[in-house]
Amino acid sequence: MSRPYNKDADAIARLSPEQYRVTQESGTERPFTGEYTGNKEAGLYVDIVSGEPLFTSMDKFDSGCGWPSFTRPVDGGYVKELRDRTHGMIRTEVRSSHGDSHLGHVFSDGPQDHGGLRYCINSASLRFIPVAELEAEGYGEYVELFDGA
Repeated sequence: MSRPYNKDADAIARLSPEQYRVTQESGTERPFTGEYTGNKEAGLYVDIVSGEPLFTSMDKFDSGCGWPSFTRPVDGGYVKELRDRTHGMIRTEVRSSHGDSHLGHVFSDGPQDHGGLRYCINSASLRFIPVAELEAEGYGEYVELFDGA
């Protein structure tokens, strides 16, 4: 059963200044400073604002870029991709569908054996939920993804 995911004033008010800058002002955290860059624990990464499930630890890899990197979203319906022409470049921005949080960017230099994509995501836009806490946090339908992993 899916729960409602949305962006509301209470969620925005709970953000740290860095989380606000990244998610609401399309900022970028400094490389190698994010909380989840080196995280290797099994679990689900959700939008810090809306709680939308975004990525799993099973699709996370060390790209060496300085930000958490994933090969794919857990459910494409919770992630939208937009053309980003800022900073004199053309890139593909990644935002959460319901929370409209800026997450990062997607590039085509990821592992070829996993589709070739690298979702380069700011830790400040994420909240990590370990597998053991998924049920209690309301994400029980995702537990089976980790069976045997």
